[in-house]
Amino acid sequence: MALESSSGHAFYRKVRRRLGLHHLRRSASGISTYPRINHTWPSSQQDKDHLRNHTVVVDVEGGLLRSSSTFPYFMLVAIEAGSFLRGLVLLCVYLLLCCLPLPEEAKLKVVVMVCFLGLEKEKVKTVARATLPKHFLEDVAMEGFEAVRGVQIVVGVSSVIPRIMLEVFLKDHLGMKAVVGREVKAIEGFYVGLLEKRSEEFSELAEGSAEKTGFGSSSSYSAHGHHHLFSWCQEVYLVTPEEKGEWSPLTREQHPRPLIFHDGRLAFRPTPEATLAMFTWFPFAVALTIVRTLIFVSLPYSASVPIGAMTGVTTRVINSPTSTTGQVKPKHPAPTNPKGHLYVCNHRTLLDPIYIATMLNKKVSAVTYSVSRLSEWLSPIPTFRLTRDRDEDGRRMEQALQRGDLVVCPEGTTCREPYLLRFSPLSLELVDEVYPVALVNLSSMFDGTSTGRFKWLDSFYYFMNPRPTYHVEFMDKMSTRMVINGKKSNSKQVVNMVQGEIGRVLGFKCTELTRRMKYLMLTGEEGLVDANQ
Repeated sequence: MALESSSGHAFYRKVRRRLGLHHLRRSASGISTYPRINHTWPSSQQDKDHLRNHTVVVDVEGGLLRSSSTFPYFMLVAIEAGSFLRGLVLLCVYLLLCCLPLPEEAKLKVVVMVCFLGLEKEKVKTVARATLPKHFLEDVAMEGFEAVRGVQIVVGVSSVIPRIMLEVFLKDHLGMKAVVGREVKAIEGFYVGLLEKRSEEFSELAEGSAEKTGFGSSSSYSAHGHHHLFSWCQEVYLVTPEEKGEWSPLTREQHPRPLIFHDGRLAFRPTPEATLAMFTWFPFAVALTIVRTLIFVSLPYSASVPIGAMTGVTTRVINSPTSTTGQVKPKHPAPTNPKGHLYVCNHRTLLDPIYIATMLNKKVSAVTYSVSRLSEWLSPIPTFRLTRDRDEDGRRMEQALQRGDLVVCPEGTTCREPYLLRFSPLSLELVDEVYPVALVNLSSMFDGTSTGRFKWLDSFYYFMNPRPTYHVEFMDKMSTRMVINGKKSNSKQVVNMVQGEIGRVLGFKCTELTRRMKYLMLTGEEGLVDANQ
């Protein structure tokens, strides 16, 4: 069951009427005529330029996404806006529906009911903004995107995926003019799970374009709903299932808008098979994360790494500053001043300072901001809470350096993708030299970062992965008192050089984005966390 709708003529007649297209494709006798069908998208530059002045109506499932199954997107909403229990119920219901000889429309209504019933509308909007775009982008076909790229007016239409799930992605990430889709009934800000046969109003949708061209799949076109989907178009281009089977995904360089921030606990595409595997693993993962946490919290560093490796935790260190006996090598000698070493790293998870301390095989301190009290209590290394007051934070970091080595993540927040956020220069103003550390973590099932209320669970989710992996690379120290173009450098120039060196080693792209920008993009808030959580 691919959750493809056969909703019938009524829905598309209503959509056509709302879009002002019900009068199109009528012959002199008043009988509707069919659009011209083509199986080859225009390839010449002249034909492409001609299409740019059309309104292109693209079937999202048939002409844009590689997979015909929409189950993963409903599962993401069920888990991220609801809970893992709701996701488990949805999976069981879906597997049962696959065995029943019900119409596709009836199956879709049941799935929507299980997925949406009782969910807060704002939570679903947050998932649609912060979680779904990544998974949609991974499923967009390069060929489908190339077909509509450059067209002035593109309308995305879906008879399966509710508009609330699609609109942000299609408009903000692909630049579509409008989105037509099913609506889920909501009362006083909560969904009741009923699928309505209406679409969002779009006034003057086809303004400036006299002709409409459809683009989709021949397999979708054969269904009743998709037959009426394209009936208002003068011409329809269809691809065969065999052609879609050869479509390739968009590469990161081909994304119309870089995807730097995203949220959600699931690190994989939740197909029915993958979701079943995840729920089968879940009970073992809960027990395993407790064991792994106890290992890293209670055991000495020299013992926690090999014992943790026996449970599946993989750690790779490059240019290790410790010898085989666990003693610090001369590469990072004891400082001549009373201050400790300052280690500056990119921020992947809350475990970054702990992994650095483990690889150094010695106690280090770490500065934190908006970290829960539970996370601080469980930390095996001392932590110092920052206030975002520059003078006060500088004083606290100065005190930490007087006591020993300190780990700082100048980005101020985590970033999952291969990008580095803007580094804060404050910590570099306190020392004469800094030791950069480049970090990469790999998660196959659960992401160990979040922007929600339950950030205190981040480390537990990371250790729930079957084989959580960390790569730690210690880089050569850098002076913070260097001379650039004959002038003494300032802290911002130095921190940009440190950021650039870490980015070069990791192959990450440096940006000027900040923690505040991240949280505003994903949650619409500043990103403060209650310290009492």
